[in-house]
Amino acid sequence: MNRKKKIGPSRLLLHLIFILLCLICVIPLLLVVGISFTDETSLMVDGYHFIPRVFSADAYKYVFSGAGSVLQAYVVTIAVTVLGTGLHLLVTSMLAYSLTREEVTAREKISLFVYIPVLFNGGLVPYYMLMTRFLHLKNTIWVLILASLVSAVNVLIMKNFFRTIPNSLIESARIDGSGEIRTFFTIVLPLSTPSLAAIGLFVAIAYWNDWMTCSLYIETPKLHTLQYLLQSLMNNIGYLQSNAQASRSIEQSLGTLPSEGARMATCVLAIGPIILLYPLLQKYFEKGLTIGAVKE
Repeated sequence: MNRKKKIGPSRLLLHLIFILLCLICVIPLLLVVGISFTDETSLMVDGYHFIPRVFSADAYKYVFSGAGSVLQAYVVTIAVTVLGTGLHLLVTSMLAYSLTREEVTAREKISLFVYIPVLFNGGLVPYYMLMTRFLHLKNTIWVLILASLVSAVNVLIMKNFFRTIPNSLIESARIDGSGEIRTFFTIVLPLSTPSLAAIGLFVAIAYWNDWMTCSLYIETPKLHTLQYLLQSLMNNIGYLQSNAQASRSIEQSLGTLPSEGARMATCVLAIGPIILLYPLLQKYFEKGLTIGAVKE
């Protein structure tokens, strides 16, 4: 006989807490979407509502008024995120794996060299000189990728994860004639999928939301990222609003300017694509919770 499992008070309380946390995260996002599709005059009169009182797409029309630049920024941002995340995971995993092998005699010194940047930072000026004067990467797409190519924290996380992989698997591969590179790509990396997915998600979000690097090293409009472009758009709206009383014509034009809706529309455009990664990587997070419990 199938018996229904009883839900205890503690488990019920835990479910209610997680439901509440989900609502706290989802409700503001739904409100932002609703505001972005609300007429600006209705926002001033009726305030914020989840369902627009007066539906309007003027905010998105304003944001896409320079559609070519927005689409170009999307292409640049997607390219930087995909290439940057892939290269970051490759370099991080290879460096972390080498630090776990006993054959690398200088692994302790290299680990110390990796750990030092966690405590100390060289500063913005030396880094700017490195990227512009020595590597000559200014106004290139590679500066957007290489600026965050290696993270000492992620290297240490991957290093600890590789230690959980049974050494007998690697020794068996060596007996079968597999080299280090083949062993790494065919055995170690497939077993490290949960860790790579977790780190890759956070790295992809960091690349996607990065606008500071573009503001420092990029002057060519064709290489502007989406976040930098939207930040410039918000600055332009603020500038027009602050100078609205200087000219009556500007004040009249601002009457139709969807300033508040445009802010919300930029939020939707900025988080829309990257938020799709969470459902795709959910199963890897769940597997990562238990994979470390496997003993040699």
